[in-house]
Amino acid sequence: MTTPEGPDRSAPPAAPYRLALVGGGPRATYVLERLSATIGRLGPGRGLEVRVFERTGEFGAGQAHSPAQVRTSYLNRIGSQVSFAADETVAGAGPLRPAEQRPTLHEWCRRRFAETGDPDFDLGPEDWPRRYVHGLALRDMFDAYAADLRRHAGAELHLHRAEVVDIEPHGAELRVVTADGDRYPADEVLLLTGHSYHDARRGPAAGSATRHVPHPYPMDVELDADRCGPQAVVGCAGMGLTAIDTILHLTEGRGGTFAEAGDGTLVYRPSGAEPAGIVAFSGSGLFTFARPDNHKPSDGSGDHPGTFLTHEAIRRLRAGVGRPYPERGAGRQAQLDFEEDVLPLVVLEMAHLHYVTLFGPGAALLLTQRALPDYLAFLAGALEHGGGPERLLGPLERAVDEVTEVLESVMRGTAPVAVVQKSVSWPVRDVLLHWAATVFGTAAEREVGRCLDRASAPKVVLDGLGSPSALETGLGGNRFSWSRAVQPVGPRHGPAGFGAEVRDFMGRDQKWARQGNLRNPHKAASDGVWRDLRSVISYAVDDAGLTAASQRVFLDRYVRHHNRLANGAAPEIMAKIMALMDHGLLDVGAGPGARLGLDEGTRRVVVEGAHHGFSRPVDVLVDARIHPFDPEADVLPLYRNLLARGTVRLWRNAAADGADFRPGGLDLTPEFHPIGPDGDVERRITVLGVPSEGARSFLLSALRPRANHYVMRDVLVWLDGFWRTLDGEGGPRP
Repeated sequence: MTTPEGPDRSAPPAAPYRLALVGGGPRATYVLERLSATIGRLGPGRGLEVRVFERTGEFGAGQAHSPAQVRTSYLNRIGSQVSFAADETVAGAGPLRPAEQRPTLHEWCRRRFAETGDPDFDLGPEDWPRRYVHGLALRDMFDAYAADLRRHAGAELHLHRAEVVDIEPHGAELRVVTADGDRYPADEVLLLTGHSYHDARRGPAAGSATRHVPHPYPMDVELDADRCGPQAVVGCAGMGLTAIDTILHLTEGRGGTFAEAGDGTLVYRPSGAEPAGIVAFSGSGLFTFARPDNHKPSDGSGDHPGTFLTHEAIRRLRAGVGRPYPERGAGRQAQLDFEEDVLPLVVLEMAHLHYVTLFGPGAALLLTQRALPDYLAFLAGALEHGGGPERLLGPLERAVDEVTEVLESVMRGTAPVAVVQKSVSWPVRDVLLHWAATVFGTAAEREVGRCLDRASAPKVVLDGLGSPSALETGLGGNRFSWSRAVQPVGPRHGPAGFGAEVRDFMGRDQKWARQGNLRNPHKAASDGVWRDLRSVISYAVDDAGLTAASQRVFLDRYVRHHNRLANGAAPEIMAKIMALMDHGLLDVGAGPGARLGLDEGTRRVVVEGAHHGFSRPVDVLVDARIHPFDPEADVLPLYRNLLARGTVRLWRNAAADGADFRPGGLDLTPEFHPIGPDGDVERRITVLGVPSEGARSFLLSALRPRANHYVMRDVLVWLDGFWRTLDGEGGPRP
């Protein structure tokens, strides 16, 4: 691979500019792509020395995406929505590589399948790759970009399998300190460290006979058969993507298999090497919901644009009901309360999209017009805030009542379409046919159409039919409910009853997911709002956009809702989880609000249900949750040392009562340079990704193609400053 400018064969300079990249995972791959593509800017007589430090030695992928990881873990994004390089949608990216040099993950897999015939690479654009496959692609692209950079005579690239534990100021330069005591001089450091985890000594199993696994990766090491063998009951704290990885590794990864059942579900066939049982528990008691089949264009052109939840709506909310930032002279935006101000817009957007998906575009204008007056009054502060998340749904629900009443009269044959059409402004026939197709399928839609053509009652052809997508079959059914959307199963019964209800819901959710993110009302609402409009939610939340108390609630509660609603695993994966529940190996009976106790006799940790008497001791406790960034609790010393040195400080959201909120992330400038305790900026250091997640949200993401993705935009913020420094335009960075 060569850069668009071609190689520069000038002699290398004697004193190169020294750049250190700490962290060699996916973001390092993206950085190396842009750096190598723009290396032609390195002027004559200038040199560049780049050192990449990756403690695992997995350059390009890092530990989370390691090519050596277990084969039972999958990405939760389809291959056509993952990329490795800047494209035409990224404004100001600079020279772009030829299209064949910047494949999507799907395109990379097709090439690799043609070379190897390995079925793991035989994927369609809408398929879900195994995570190790993504790691292979990241490593391959990293190597290509590294070779490209090295072709420039003025550039050197050195890779170090070493853990960086500190960055010391040393006069005009910095020193990158590794765990083995080596010190490497650097003019500039780019921190790309990604996710870590918290110190195990703070874990809930401390002092017990239960083995605590604070971080399950790499799974073949942390969850090996000697420590999680057939005699062990394993507790799994968390029911998200990490928990799903854990459960599949302990079952399918131990030689168990899944077979197709006659009803389209899966049956688990154990190998005998699995643990004696797996107890999964979380605050909600629910696994993340299945990601729907994607029916939107991969280039983002089909993403939901938002009707009520928009950037402009957030700006108007701030003007109408925003609260002044507590610190005078801070120049901050007015703050919002997520539950009082923003959540009603989120719920309105979900409900509106839910009903437009159910009844079709013919009903969209009516539904929008009915909701608009209260919505506009709410933005301006003229409508009393409070009243719960469904505060704005009254007019919308009344419009749905009117639509269903008209459609019912047509279905029963009491009023012909031509007659009722004279009394309403929306296309009755189109809306009825769309509803029939959504609930019953296209064959039923055709039958309803024939009935309408013959002026006979369509109800007769639908009586007794079930919905292949597990939707309610009555016109008055499928009503939107925020409370049911986030907690579809409550703690009404004992452990066995709760587990049965969870399994029943997961079966419905599986069918909803198979209907896809454009045709199923439930999935369209979740995917269209919590994924497609995630940038609007971030716009409301980020940079102290919420009050300190509200941001705490948002992170504790609504990020979890987001993860469950819109960040789950593929339907194929959730089918395996259901099969393990059916087999009895996987136990979810603890229900919502489960807690940990201690059996005084055996000194084992016990998983206890909060509502209905569940109690089960575990021999191994796996913390299967992504830990929020917290340098003070981190198992790795780098950020603790930077805090102690005064190089960085924690970001805080100031509160009027002095109870400031510090979510854990670092305080950074808009260019991602760290701010120290005294307010000084260390411009020689740039921090991208997870450590900035205190002031920002939803940062854990692979690069997406054709979407002007924020991950690449962040890289360009750094790259612009880097080249200005080397060009002498911005002056030195000390």
